[in-house]
Parts: sequence; C-alpha cells; structure tokens
Amino acid sequence: MSAAAGPGDVDAWSRESAEFQRRLATATANLARLGRVELGGCERVAVHREDKLVLWRYRSIARPAPLPPVLIVYALVNRPDVLDLDRERSLIRGLLEAGLDVWLVDWGYPDAADRWLTLADYVTGYLDRCVARVRPDGGAVNLLGVCQGGTLALAYAALEPARVANLVTMITPVDFHTPENLLAKWARGVDADALVETFGNVPGEWLNAAFLQLMPFRLTLAKYLALVDSADDTAALAAFLRMERWIFDSPDQAGEAFREFANALYRDNRLVRGTWSIGGRVVDPRRLRMPILNVHATEDHLVPPSASLALRGIAGTGDYTDLAVPGGHIGIYVGRRARTLPGTIAGWLRERAAARP
Repeated sequence: MSAAAGPGDVDAWSRESAEFQRRLATATANLARLGRVELGGCERVAVHREDKLVLWRYRSIARPAPLPPVLIVYALVNRPDVLDLDRERSLIRGLLEAGLDVWLVDWGYPDAADRWLTLADYVTGYLDRCVARVRPDGGAVNLLGVCQGGTLALAYAALEPARVANLVTMITPVDFHTPENLLAKWARGVDADALVETFGNVPGEWLNAAFLQLMPFRLTLAKYLALVDSADDTAALAAFLRMERWIFDSPDQAGEAFREFANALYRDNRLVRGTWSIGGRVVDPRRLRMPILNVHATEDHLVPPSASLALRGIAGTGDYTDLAVPGGHIGIYVGRRARTLPGTIAGWLRERAAARP
C-alpha cells in the first residue's frame, strides 16, 4: 500500500474488490445454469458428402435474387460455425435475407486417414467437386472465401477462372511477409517439416494455443474479466459461451497440406511472388480477371490490412474493390458494426450482375 494512501482509499478498494467478487460469482453461477448452448440457427441441408467434407445448402428465407449461387469457403484451421453463431450474429443469415442462394464447404475433422492430403486434394479436388455440385450445368459461382479459406478460394479462382463469376475475399492473407504480421513472424519460426514428421496431423489444440498467445491479455484474461459486466445478462452470457465453444473447437490439420501451406506461403511468400503451385499448376494472380471484393478488418491482429490489401497489386482484374470494416479478425462478421456487411456484399454482387452483358 502506498504511503500516501489513506483509510478512505483502502475502504474504496475493499468495496470494489468485494463487488467484483460478487459479480464474478454471479456470472459463474449463471453460466453454469445455461448449460450447453447450440450454435447456428439457419436451416440447411447436406447435399454432398465426401470423406470428411460436407457441402451444405441453406434454406431460403427471402425472395431469391437472380444471381449465381454463393459458395462459402472457410479456413481449414477453425470451424465455419462462427459464420452463423446465432440469430443476432450471423453473416449467413444476412446473406439469406438479401435473397442469396448460400452454400458452405464444411471441411470436417481430419484424422489419421487424411495425413497425406495435399492442397491439390483440397483445392482442385474437394473444392472443384463442390463447385460442380453447386453448378452441375457448368456455370460459375460467386465464391466467398474467409481467412485461410479466402487464400484457397483465390487459388481456385486463379486455376479455374471460368468457374468463378465474382470473388469475395474476407480477412484473407495474400502477402505473408508484411511487417505487422505477427502470425507470419511466429510461423516462420516454426519448422513445419519437423512438426509434421513428429505429429503426422498437426493437433488443433496446439495451433489454438499458439493463436491465443499472439495477444495473450486480450484473448485470455481480458475477456474473462469482462464477464463481470454481463453477470446478469443471460443473452450476453449465452453469446460468450457460443464464442468459447467455437474458439476451442479446433480441428486437427492434415499434415501434408499444413506443410505445403506453411512452407509455400508463410515461409516463402510464393503467392505474391507468383511462384506458388498446387498440384504442379502455378497459381497465377494475373488470371484473377473476375470482379473482386476484398474485405479486411481495420484492427485485425491475425491478418493485418497490409497482408490483405496486397491483392490489389497482383490481381489481373480491372474491377477491384477494397472494403475496410472496423473491428478485429472475428468481429468483422460477429460484431455489431458488421451487421451491414452481408447487405454490402449482396449489393456489390447485384451491381456486377447488372453490369455484365
């Protein structure tokens, strides 16, 4: 205690401490009463299954817009449930409300049988067959890639440009060597070859722990301390549990695909250099001649804006739009300020359809 502190200061501190303890106990008790919370709310049907993959189609909830279907490609390292956490926080619901025909690639949970899956298996194999299922007539889809899934979607669009009408990338890493990229700096210090040789598939829990350590206070202690502000708010506590359930639901990573991605992109930065190849085919960004909407988060600690904005300088399209959304890596599609994002995406797609001959 400081020599300058008086009895009044000690009493005030004691009262604040007691109130904090009371509210923390209330929050803990209310969380326990909530039990298991469910994620999602939009109805969907599985239209294609292959190995661990499931292709979902969401049921329409609005008058259909005369646009190509939207196929969402999420990252391999997390589950796509965050795109439809609940009725109030759902990018997918917003797209459906705009009249879009929404499909989602769910990569599932790789196991030992998937140890030797390559990026070619994911991109020119699974993803290509999903596109064929969405458009059996051979037509093009609107491809929407999120985070690492955006990089995979970008690769597919460069390899199969005739199958992609428009490309939307969200919080997507393109330049993996920008100075602000904490994740890339950490990844370059990891020996991906040794990691895969040791584990086979890379444990999801290991990766999740690494992600949390990039911002240890904000992503761990701070969010739990903030629970006291929601101690009596059942809806806020349920939302907290949904996020926690998603954060710690981390699939293992197919070893060979992880090795390829880490070495080609995080280590060698081959995408922006034009030397990335998948299955022997070069991913040439100059073949990205379809309209591109590149959405980035202004406060993203995993994919800083500079890592995403590099796409403008390498894509071959003459119709390129950058869209900055206030918030962080996850807040871009679950935060309050992101509720207008689905409508913005739908409006951009409508504009492109109207301009197309």
